[in-house]
Amino acid sequence: MEYTKSNGFLRKIKHEYPLINKTEPELYREVFPYTEVPKIIFDDHIVTFDVPEDIWITDTTFRDGQQARTPFTVKQIVDLFKLLSKLGGKKGIIRQSEFFLYSDKDKEALEEVLALNLPFPEVTGWIRAVKKDFELVKRYELAETGILTSVSDYHIFLKLNKSRREAIDSYMDIVRYSIEQGVKPRCHLEDITRSDIYGCVVPFVQELMKLSDETKVPIKIRLCDTMGYGVPYPGAALPRGIAKLAYAIKNECGVPSEMLEFHGHNDFHKVLANTADAWLHGISGANCALFGLGERTGNAPLEGMIFEYIGLKGSQDGIDTTVITDIRDYFINELDCVIPKNYPFIGDDFNTTRAGIHADGVVKNEEIYNIFDTTLLLNRPLEVSITDKSGNAGIIHWIYKHYPNAVEKGITKKHPAILKIYDAIMDEYNVHGRVTSMSDEELDKLVSKFLPELSESPYAKFKKQIQEKMFTLIKELAADEKMISMDPKQIEPLLLNLSNQDPAMKLLAVTNIDGMKITKNITQIEDRAKYETKLHSQSFSDREWFLQPMKDGETHITQIYMSQITMQPTITVSTPVFSKNDKIIGIISIDFNYDELAMELN
Repeated sequence: MEYTKSNGFLRKIKHEYPLINKTEPELYREVFPYTEVPKIIFDDHIVTFDVPEDIWITDTTFRDGQQARTPFTVKQIVDLFKLLSKLGGKKGIIRQSEFFLYSDKDKEALEEVLALNLPFPEVTGWIRAVKKDFELVKRYELAETGILTSVSDYHIFLKLNKSRREAIDSYMDIVRYSIEQGVKPRCHLEDITRSDIYGCVVPFVQELMKLSDETKVPIKIRLCDTMGYGVPYPGAALPRGIAKLAYAIKNECGVPSEMLEFHGHNDFHKVLANTADAWLHGISGANCALFGLGERTGNAPLEGMIFEYIGLKGSQDGIDTTVITDIRDYFINELDCVIPKNYPFIGDDFNTTRAGIHADGVVKNEEIYNIFDTTLLLNRPLEVSITDKSGNAGIIHWIYKHYPNAVEKGITKKHPAILKIYDAIMDEYNVHGRVTSMSDEELDKLVSKFLPELSESPYAKFKKQIQEKMFTLIKELAADEKMISMDPKQIEPLLLNLSNQDPAMKLLAVTNIDGMKITKNITQIEDRAKYETKLHSQSFSDREWFLQPMKDGETHITQIYMSQITMQPTITVSTPVFSKNDKIIGIISIDFNYDELAMELN
C-alpha cells in the first residue's frame, strides 16, 4: 500500500505493467471507425477529483500557436512575451513558454526574450527526439526542453514504422542523453487519446520514472490530446476519458502532479473543458496558446483558462485580466488578426446585446445581461448594438453611454425625440432593406437632429481632437532630459525640430516659473520676421496658458483668440515641465494657427 499525500487517502498502486509489444497496431476501430464519427464509450467507473495543491498555465503560442498562422516577427514575439508576463503576474500563473529553436528568426527571438530577464514565464525549448538538437538547447542554456515521444500505434506503426519496443527504446535513449547533457526532459506523449494506455503508455512512463529515481532528475510528462478526442465526462472509458488518463499516469506511474501537463486540441469543441478536467484530476500544468491558436482547430485558449483558474481558485492571484484586452488590441492592430465578433472575452460583440428586451434590463441594471463587470476586469464596457430589434430601450442605453448628460436632462425612452429616432431607424430596415447594425456615426447624426441639446459644439469636438493628438506630444517633450535641464541651448533644438514637423505650429517657447521666456522665439521660417523683435522681455505670468498649468500641473488648451502678432485665430497648448523631484520648473507653450490646425485634423 502507498500513502498518497495529495488527498489523504490510501491507494493501492500496481507498480509494474509490462510493455505489450504487439505485432499489429492497435487502432481501436470500435472507437475510431474513421468512416464514422468517433464513439464515446463509458465503463461505469467514476474517477474522483484529485485536485493538486497548485495549478498553473504554460504557453505554447510561439510553438504550436505559430503552426496555425503566418509566423510572428521577432518584435511581435518579444512584445507578446512581455504581455504574457504582465498577464500572469508576479506569482507566475503563466509559468513557462516554449519556443522552437531551428530557424534564424527562432534563435533571434529566443535571444531577445532571454535578454528581458523576466522571472516568468520561464523559457523552455521544443525539439525532435534527435540528439544533435540538444546542441541548440545547450547553446541557449535552457533548463528544460520538450521532446516528441509519440505513443499511439497510429504514430509508432503507421508513421515511424517501428514496433512499440523499438520506439520506447529510442525515446528512453534520447531522454537519458538529455539528462547527461544537464537538460530536464519533458516528454510529450503525442496522440495519447488513441493509444494503448496499459499496454504501452503506462509501461513507458514507468520506465521514465525509474530513470528519474536513478538519476535524481525530474522528468516531466505532457499528455497530448493531439486530435482532440479527449472527453471530460465522468465514467468515459480509456483512451478518451481525461479523468482516467490522469489517474493512470499520476497514480499507476507515480508521477507527481507538478510534473504533469495536459495539452489539448479543439477538434470536437472540448479543449477548454478537457483542460480544466485535467486540473481537477491531478494535472498541475495546463498548456495553452493565446486565443486558442494552434494546429488545425487550435489549443486551449490561454485567456479562457485564465478565467477558469480564477473561477476555480476563487482569487486572481496577481493576474491582470485587463492585459487580455491589450493583447487583443495588439493582435488586431499589429498582426491584422480578424477575431470572430462573438469570440468570448475578446470579440467585438462578446458583451454586446441587440435584443430590445435585454437592453431594457441593462438600462435598469447591467448585471442582468453582463457576465461580470467587463469594464473593471477587461476594460471593455457593456455594449448595445442598435438594429431593428433594439427598441427604445436599446436606443436610450446607447444614448446614456455616449451622451452622459442625457441622464441629467431627464431624457428617457419615452421622450418624443427617442420615438422619432426609433422611427428613423425602423425606416432603414423596413423601407430601405437594411441588414446591418447602425454605426455610432449614424446614431450621432440622429441625436444631433432630434436631440441637439445633447450634442457637443463643433469646437468642443475640435478641442478633443487636439487633446488626442497634441497632449501626448507636448507631455513627451516636457519629459525629455534636455527639457528638464532648462538650458536654452539644449531646449531650442528640440523646439525647432518639433516646429519643422508641423507648419500649423506658429510659436514654440519655454518660460520659467516667473513667466519669463528663456528661449528664443521658435517659429516657421515665413513668420520669423514678425516675431524677431517681439515678446523677448515680456512677462507672461498673467496669461491663461501659463496660469492654469502652474496652478494644477496639467496640460491645457486655450479658447480661440486673435494673435496680436500674426492677426490670425490662434489657440495655445501648454504643459508644465517637472524636475526630477516633481516640482514645476517651467512651462512649454505652443501657439497653433486655428485654421491650419483644423484643416490638418480634418
